[in-house]
Amino acid sequence: MMNAPDYPALLAIAVAEARQGLAEGGIPIGAALYHADGRLLGCGHNRRVQDGDPSSHGETDAFRKAGRQRSYRDTIMVTTLAPCWYCSGLIRQFNIGTVVVGESETFRGGIDWLRENGTTVIDLADKDCMEMMQGYIAANPEVWNEDIGE
Repeated sequence: MMNAPDYPALLAIAVAEARQGLAEGGIPIGAALYHADGRLLGCGHNRRVQDGDPSSHGETDAFRKAGRQRSYRDTIMVTTLAPCWYCSGLIRQFNIGTVVVGESETFRGGIDWLRENGTTVIDLADKDCMEMMQGYIAANPEVWNEDIGE
């Protein structure tokens, strides 16, 4: 029997990515894709501002950097913020088995829909993730609204 992953330790990589994105002048959302055995496959952060690419969300950056996998069922997507509908679609399209969310208080995204469709969602309600995102939104509401399509 496999031990349960240390989700806070997995989240630390995504948080580091979020902080890197913030330091680059971008939106502080980080993500990491792991195999269920704990191997890091890829990590990244929201690069919409830096690259001028509206599709470069944290989850998509991590997914792209992980490269092609034969199956995603035994993978864990870890993200500092609940995934938006776009990223939730990516998670469902490729049947990523588990999503670990740093927090969903600031933004709920598609986590209820993911759960309804069989994805395991673990919400860590991490205070550091909340403070980082809420601080960014307060200082940059127009960029945030653009990111979520409002």
